[in-house]
This record gives sequence, C-alpha cells and structure tokens, in this order.
Amino acid sequence: MIQSMTGFGKASVQLPTKKITVEIKSLNSKGFDLNMRLPSVYREMELGLRNQAAHILERGKVDFSVFIESTSEVTSTKVNAPIIRAYMAQLEAIYPMSDPTELMKMAIRMPDALKTERDEIDENDWQEIQQQINEALANIKEFRIAEGASLEREFVMRIENIRSLMNSAVALDSERIETVKTRLRTAIEDLKATVDENRYEQELIYYLEKYDITEERVRLDNHLNYFLETMQGEGSNGRKLGFIVQEMGREINTMGSKANHSEMQKMVVQMKDELEKIKEQILNVL
Repeated sequence: MIQSMTGFGKASVQLPTKKITVEIKSLNSKGFDLNMRLPSVYREMELGLRNQAAHILERGKVDFSVFIESTSEVTSTKVNAPIIRAYMAQLEAIYPMSDPTELMKMAIRMPDALKTERDEIDENDWQEIQQQINEALANIKEFRIAEGASLEREFVMRIENIRSLMNSAVALDSERIETVKTRLRTAIEDLKATVDENRYEQELIYYLEKYDITEERVRLDNHLNYFLETMQGEGSNGRKLGFIVQEMGREINTMGSKANHSEMQKMVVQMKDELEKIKEQILNVL
C-alpha cells in the first residue's frame, strides 16, 4: 500500500520536574531532508535520532522538534554575582555618585552577568524522551498510512476514468477510419484525376497504419494495470509510480497526435486532465 509523505506526529509526557513534548511534521520532498531541534544538552544524541528518523520516514522534508519545559522552581541559570559587582565598580568609577539601582540594571545586561550550569544527560529522562520519540514516529507513520489510503482511492478513480475514456475513444475507431477513407476519396475526386486503384489502396493502407492507435491502446492499458499493481506493492514506491505516469502520458499524447477525429481528440484531452490530477498528487507519495 502507498503512503503519503505528508504527516504529523506528536507525543508528550509530564515528569515531576519537566514536560517533554516531541513533534514531527513532514511534507513531500525528492529525498530525506531533516531539520532537527533538540535541547543543547542532548545534541550528542542527534546523529542516532537522524538515523532512526531516516529509517522510519525514508523520504520527505521533516521538521523534528523535542521541547523540554521545566515545571520546577529550580533553575539552571544563576546570577554571576562577582562579575556583576565588578561591572558595577567599573561603572561607578566612570559615573561617580550614580544610583546603585541604575548601575545594577546596566551591569545585569553585560556579558557573563548570568551563567548557565550545563546539565548532564539523565539516563532516566533520556529513556522517557526516547519513548516519546518512538510514539511520535509511530503516530506520524499512522498519519501517513491514512493519507496514503485516501490517495489510493483518488488514484484508482482517476485510473478507471482514463480507462473508460480510452475505451470510448477506441469505440470511435471504426467511425474515424471511415472518415479518413471518405476524406481521401473526396480529395481525389476534387482533383478530377484518374487514380490507379491499386495505388489508392496502398496509400489508404499507409494512412490507416499511420493513424492506427491499437499499439498505444494496448500499452496504455498495460501501464494502467501496472500502476494499480505497483500501488499494492511493499515499501516506498512513489518514484516508480511517477515513472509509470510518465509512460502513460507518452501513450496518451501519441493517441492524440494520431486521432484526427474531433470527438476522439476531446476524449484525449479529458484523459490528459485526469493524468495531470494524478501527477499533482503523485508528488506526495512516499
């Protein structure tokens, strides 16, 4: 079954001192394009997470975010008192008799006035984060499968529309051939020339072979069947479906160039319209 590259997955958990939230969003892309946002303390885990996401999601433009919100009254950012006192002393030397409150306001904005104590990775916290990541990846996978089922229904409808239009065009073939014969005979009669019947038959056969669409019809029918068969295959098959759609387009275009019949041309245009709608959606297929 096909899957969409468009998806969204989210998971969160409330721990005693923090809330962990994982969000994963994906859109269509030719390859795997991952934008990952992690708290700085977990940067060393990024490579492993990238490999994990690439293995599960395969393709798509992916935004992968891990948010950790502290719910504790304890903060890792501290006021660097010695540095602030030093700044205030320097400012006092420049502006004697200054208001200490104003000096404090200026000093607190200076570099290194605040210091952040680097946290070490807590294995228990990381296990919780990994669990939420696994859940978010499972959720986005489920989302993609659901979107893929919707795309599959759309494709089946469009493929059957093309097949129906193709059969309707083929049904006009005998009428079209008679029209070609009549047109050639009328053109010869207008010339008021004596025609060798054998030569006329040879020319007629040449034109009928030139306008024959049997080969295109057979190939297009095979491509339609192959498209439906490929959709049911395992794994990523979006690129393969794209190639099949290109081949379908070639056969429809050739039928149009050979049609030489107004009603058949209309059906070819309708087939092209259905095919364009498939092309628009095929870009979303994994």
